[in-house]
Amino acid sequence: EEEGEEEEFEEAETDAKLRRHVNLVFIGHVDAGKSTLCGHIMLLTGNVDSRTIEKFEHEAKANGRESWKYAWAMDITDNERLKGKTEECGIAVFNTENKRFTILDAPGHRNFVPHMIGGASQADVAILVISARKGEFEAGFDKNGQTREHVMLAKTVGVRQLVVVVTKMDDPFVEWKSERYDEVVSKLGPYLKQVGYGPNEVKWIPISGYQGFNIRERVPKATCPWYDGPSLLEYLDEMKPPERLMGRPVRLPIIGKYKNRGTMAMGKLESGTLKIGDKLVVMPNKQPVVVDKIYLESSSLDIAEPGDNIRVQLSGIEEEEISLGFVLCSPDSLVPIVKKFQASVNILEYKSIICAGYSCVMHIHSVVQEVTIDEVSFFF
Repeated sequence: EEEGEEEEFEEAETDAKLRRHVNLVFIGHVDAGKSTLCGHIMLLTGNVDSRTIEKFEHEAKANGRESWKYAWAMDITDNERLKGKTEECGIAVFNTENKRFTILDAPGHRNFVPHMIGGASQADVAILVISARKGEFEAGFDKNGQTREHVMLAKTVGVRQLVVVVTKMDDPFVEWKSERYDEVVSKLGPYLKQVGYGPNEVKWIPISGYQGFNIRERVPKATCPWYDGPSLLEYLDEMKPPERLMGRPVRLPIIGKYKNRGTMAMGKLESGTLKIGDKLVVMPNKQPVVVDKIYLESSSLDIAEPGDNIRVQLSGIEEEEISLGFVLCSPDSLVPIVKKFQASVNILEYKSIICAGYSCVMHIHSVVQEVTIDEVSFFF
């Protein structure tokens, strides 16, 4: 039995190395169908079995929420399931033929935007989920909706590729008609261009997140005769992987920590490569550490590459000496410690005046820090 477990562990490790790793964040307005889509992806890729979905369906039906059965694969807390709203950034993993994906299911409600920022800062590609249902696209796209804000935030934190999935195409109001799909594209497209996403950085795909049409298998021509493109998973598997900063100094912002036979730190390796035995420095407290072990999902690695969401076992530092937002760095290239810096700021909507002396909260990677504006300059 032990030999079988060891073979399975080695197979998982080899499999993880062969596939290119891509981090996906699912963004969009509240109730657009993000968690339902994520849960259905997990079912179609074999990461959640049909019995589990049947169990979720039975429990959801008992609460009068039968349609939430797929969403419960991602929304795991009692509060999320009771309200039907994602509050924290859910994480899951699935594989396609050529790639390994980490799902970051970001909350859509405006009260949980900080969690959305945390998820987007870990992502390479954003999946913008748009509901084609009458009134739902309009609610998300108006000035009080989260569609605009999520797109702007994703672009701001560095997500360079965007996949727009227009879901709920099976709704009785829509019935897979091209007119509604074209309406969404014509209204949302100019805004994406305004934010900075060029035509080559955006892919549009119609789907049904609940029925599963055009997620793994292409939607049947009898259902949608006007769409000739790939399914969602087909496109994700074939798309060009993001460029990685392989030859740069190590940068790993720490998003989590715990004790388990040593000090464990979690985060996405932004640049450089990480190997067992590497000597690094935790900034800003300038604490030297040594990498004892590296874990990716359930596998151990000898080397991690940029884009990997990993857990690192460190020696030379205690868990309580690390704060979220600290950064693991190469010893010969430390991140600078500053009290002031210049920033380019886009103001989406604000009813008061922003001037010198204005205080606000800054989110950058996993850092949440109160800051004060000393001086305001305008660029036209």
